[in-house]
Amino acid sequence: MNIALWITAGLLAAVALVAGLNKALLPMAKLAAAPGGGWVTDLGAGFVRTLGGLEILAAAGLILPAVLGVAPVLVPVTAVAWIALMAGAMYTHGRRGDYTLVAVNLVYVAIAVFIAVGRFGHWSFA
Repeated sequence: MNIALWITAGLLAAVALVAGLNKALLPMAKLAAAPGGGWVTDLGAGFVRTLGGLEILAAAGLILPAVLGVAPVLVPVTAVAWIALMAGAMYTHGRRGDYTLVAVNLVYVAIAVFIAVGRFGHWSFA
């Protein structure tokens, strides 16, 4: 189970890193033109860039505390924060009628729940 938790944390961190870098670095027009990216026109550039920064931090928080052995409890805490971030994403996409993206975000929530339950529970780093 420990290996499954590491793999899922790594995959979710990769998703968070790619999404965060895209939101932080790509021009707003390019983000808006991407499939499912119309939501960025509803929000300011500063908000989208902040989301990108939070996703980059989530990528780091899912991996680095455990790898470095410094405050590894931050791994499941980050997973819970990711769940909150995805709840907002599901609300935003649902409001726009992008139900495929709501389903994708729900998969990310399920992965984060698996990580949080596993790392707070029997397979914690403590």
